[in-house]
Amino acid sequence: MSAFFMYGFDAQVVNVALPSLRQDLHAGEAALELIVGGYVFVYAAGLVTGGRLGDRLGYRKMFLLGMAGFTVASALCAVSQTPTELVISRLVQGFTATAMVPQMLALVTVIFPPEERPRALSWYGVTAGLAGILGQVLGGLLLIADIAGLGWRAIFLVNVPVGAVLVTLGIRLLPRTVPDKQPRLDLLGMVGVSGSLGLALVPLIFGRGLGWPGWIWAFLAIAVVTMGLTVRWERRVGRAGGQPLLDMTLFRSSVFKIGMAMNAAFMLFFMSMSFILSLFVQDGLGLSPLRAGLCFVPLAVGAMVTSLVGRRLIAAHGLWIMTLGAAITTVSALTVAVGLHVVKDGNAVPVLLVALALMGLGNGLILPSLVGVPLSAIAPAQAGAASGMLSTFQQFASVTGLACVGTLFFSTLGHAKSAAAYAHATEISAWVAVGITLAMTLLIHVIGRTVARAAAPSAAPAAEKGAVAEA
Repeated sequence: MSAFFMYGFDAQVVNVALPSLRQDLHAGEAALELIVGGYVFVYAAGLVTGGRLGDRLGYRKMFLLGMAGFTVASALCAVSQTPTELVISRLVQGFTATAMVPQMLALVTVIFPPEERPRALSWYGVTAGLAGILGQVLGGLLLIADIAGLGWRAIFLVNVPVGAVLVTLGIRLLPRTVPDKQPRLDLLGMVGVSGSLGLALVPLIFGRGLGWPGWIWAFLAIAVVTMGLTVRWERRVGRAGGQPLLDMTLFRSSVFKIGMAMNAAFMLFFMSMSFILSLFVQDGLGLSPLRAGLCFVPLAVGAMVTSLVGRRLIAAHGLWIMTLGAAITTVSALTVAVGLHVVKDGNAVPVLLVALALMGLGNGLILPSLVGVPLSAIAPAQAGAASGMLSTFQQFASVTGLACVGTLFFSTLGHAKSAAAYAHATEISAWVAVGITLAMTLLIHVIGRTVARAAAPSAAPAAEKGAVAEA
């Protein structure tokens, strides 16, 4: 889980340091967007390849190489002297994360027997909560402490000793998992997948800041065509008995297909709302980075608490517990939308605290099975490819949510900079989030019924309940 934590922490911590980077390195808007978005872009574009390399070279080896590379890249970020150097180092960080993160889910799938995987994956939600809150709060504390005059550099240097310890522990503790049959590398598939995702993500990340010029839409069109041709090639390779990068046989499983859509809806909602609410509390309400980070404590605490009990509830009562979590998450978005319609000044903080607490409680009931349910239908030999594809889909959905909901937010905000204007833009964005969470609730309901039918199509009700809980 440390790989997922390291990636998530560095995705969040840089946000609180943007004002310092602008002042110290004289970074412009384009450089700041690359520092934040470039990291996610490279990560999303390379995840499927990272998962496939894990299938070929072994999950332990890829995890260790990725963690060591991420540690070195963090040190390079800390010693950067210009915006260009920091951008390049952040791209390297994202690239090395693609080597280590897919191995997390693959190792869980391979090492743990089916009956133990839900308990292992329940820590996914705890890890997500810790990465988010520590990225916000610890980042603010490090900036305020200004240890040895390092300023923003401390947020990257903290990874170096942590990464060194994790590599040492990984060498000693992780099992060797080289498969008996190593898949060949599909080089054309690697280029097609990474290229099409890159062509799509660049416009989504930078389109709003550039005013959506014509070439942005051309990039998106080319991305769609390239991905279509890549999928066609991958199917051809699979039918010929080869080993494609995108294992299209995964989509024969209804559980996997619906699970991918469920993950996309969750990430669309969560990443866009986290981004919007961070802007509201810092720019709209004028809170310091530390106080803004503390506002998200109820979210992280709620997610960690219900993630730990969520697995037991699902085991006892079935996947409808996830539907309950999605309903609570929908209420949290409604709380933001309705609450900010009534309160539009500094008194909005209590409304946000309540909404974020509800969001954490709901998310915690979803997270333990968010990745576990789709992967439960996958054979261990396909674990790396499936986890890489799932993680890529999550990150692409995240960037899409940030771009689309962020565009709506800034368009609604316009040139106004008052707390009331920020509250109104946040309110409108929250109504979109309500629609996304309703769709997520429906998808979770459908996947629960699908898993129940697949687990016990002709069993008695009691046996069906047990099979659903195991899945």
